[in-house]
Amino acid sequence: MSTCSTVSHDLDEPVSGTAATAQTWLLLEQSGPWGAKALTSSHLDPTLGRALEAAADGTGVRIALIRRPGRHADSGTPAVRQVYAAHAVPGNVWLHGATTRDPRQLLNLDFAALGRGDHTTFDAALRGRPHTSDPLALVCTNGKRDRCCALLGRPLAAELAASAVEGVWEVTHLGGHRFSPTLLVLPYGYAYGRAEAHAVKQILHSVEGGRIVVEGCRGNSAWERPGQAAELAVRTAVGEYAAEALTVVRTDGAAPRWEVTVAHTDGRRWRVLVAQGASLPPRPESCGASVLGSPARMDVVAVRELTATALAS
Repeated sequence: MSTCSTVSHDLDEPVSGTAATAQTWLLLEQSGPWGAKALTSSHLDPTLGRALEAAADGTGVRIALIRRPGRHADSGTPAVRQVYAAHAVPGNVWLHGATTRDPRQLLNLDFAALGRGDHTTFDAALRGRPHTSDPLALVCTNGKRDRCCALLGRPLAAELAASAVEGVWEVTHLGGHRFSPTLLVLPYGYAYGRAEAHAVKQILHSVEGGRIVVEGCRGNSAWERPGQAAELAVRTAVGEYAAEALTVVRTDGAAPRWEVTVAHTDGRRWRVLVAQGASLPPRPESCGASVLGSPARMDVVAVRELTATALAS
């Protein structure tokens, strides 16, 4: 039986506009096996997991568990855990790291401030500081969410780690199992689908230089799905790959049609028409799905640069 990722690949389902949405990512190291809902079904105290979920709800912060690539037998609770927080909105992009012996310290965070891009709460609660070394490459490997994440994600993470690529972590959930192996790169927050090791190395090399690779990109998690598709379309249309050059400043309309305004740091603006369609024919949206579905897709209909007259009106 074909996996959901094989079917999606064979049907050439587009990946643009499919990234998980989060303005801020909060990552906590948790070794050992993960369940489908890892915050409450792993070696992390489930009471703490539920409290973290409640604290982050509606704040723009997305919490995920991370672990080093490799075997994940029951090896007990680590004495010291790595913690990261990253904000992905252009103009205020940052990645801070810390360590903790007690993950309950995360409950001291002001999640609303963290979601707005204020890192001082992270630094104060966890003695965090800017992460100035290599970018983070987070590969989804949670087979309890979908077997494609384990079958394709774990070998990718292992290959990258064996190639001495720094900053590689396994992560619990990035959405879009059918695009496995999926990858999130921080600090800029761009997600990728159907990732291969050689492409990931190029992506990370570009990120180190403050640039974005568009090929295979699902979008920037800072934007909702129409904005993700619109921003990538503008990048492609004008050949702009500087990581923080573009911002989604306005989205008008509602499903199935939006007008998205994308702004450049040099003052240029574009209006992008995005339409929501259905991916046909129906296909499994995950390997555990009991029925076939037609997942929504973001189709860019038009990209138009706004003139000075249009900007003034």
